[in-house]
Parts: sequence; structure tokens; C-alpha cells
Amino acid sequence: MLEDREVVDSEYINETMDRLKIYGSVVKGCNFSGSTFTDADLLDVHFMDCDLSNVNFSKASIHRVEFTNCKLVGSGFDKCSIKNLMFKDSILNLAVLSEDKLENTLFENCRMGSIDFFDCKMKKVVYDGCDLNEARFVDTSLKSIDISTSYFTTFDIKREDLEGGIVSSAQLLQFASMLGLVVKD
Repeated sequence: MLEDREVVDSEYINETMDRLKIYGSVVKGCNFSGSTFTDADLLDVHFMDCDLSNVNFSKASIHRVEFTNCKLVGSGFDKCSIKNLMFKDSILNLAVLSEDKLENTLFENCRMGSIDFFDCKMKKVVYDGCDLNEARFVDTSLKSIDISTSYFTTFDIKREDLEGGIVSSAQLLQFASMLGLVVKD
């Protein structure tokens, strides 16, 4: 358990840290790649410039946490409770979010290529200036979710999960094309 600490430039590669608890702390320049954070409890934590690639966050509680300029390539978030979370200037390519509950979450200027969302419940989630190319939203509704400032060339989602989502006019044309519509001026 870490509480009110600052952890700087440490390496915990391929470590098993089940039931890890970090409260009110700053974690900067650390490498956790390939580690397991199963059942972690992260509260009021700021990760800065960290490598969390291929980290397993299964069943974690992640509340009031910021990931700034972090690498989370291939990380897995399975059955997590996520509230008041911010990913800023981070790389989440190939990450998997499965059966998660995301509330008040901001993805800002993140690279999220080929990210997968499976059966997630989202409330007040914003994707601001993100690369969502080849993102997949399976059984994950975008109703009231704003992706209008993000960009992609391909995007995988069922029509019913797209309903009520907030998109730009350029994205509207892309989605119309994906639905097999021919747009004519």
C-alpha cells in the first residue's frame, strides 16, 4: 500500500501486484510493463510519463486518477470500476476495456488505435482530439458520448450502439458510408 507518496523512476517489470492500493500519490517515470494489478484500488493518483504497457488492471477500482503522457499499449481493463478518470496525451493502442463501468472519463489527445471496448457502460465520457482509428465498440453504446473532435478512417460499431452518439458532420459522412449509404450532394 502506498499513501501520500511520490514514486519516481522505478521499475516493476512483469511484477504481480494483486490488491495493490495507491492513494493520494504521484507516480512519475516508472516502468510497470507486463505487470498485473488485479483488484487494485487506485484513488487520487497521478501517473506521469509511465510505461504501463500490457498491464492487467482486471477488477480494479480506478477513481480520481490521471494518466498523463503514459504508455498503456495492450493494457487490459476487465470488469473495472472507473470514475473521474483522465487519460491525457497517452497511448492506448490495442488496449482492451471489457465489461467496465466508465463514468466522468476524459480521453484527451490520446492515441487509441485498434482499442477494443466490449460490453462497457459509459456515462459522461468524452473523447477529445483522440485517434480512434480501427477502434471497436462491441455491445457498447455511444449514446450521449462525444467523439466529435476525434478522428478515424475506420471504426467498428453496430448501428444501434451508435444511436444518440455525438459526432461531427465529417464523421457523419464516414458513418453513413460504413452503413452502406451513398452520400450525394
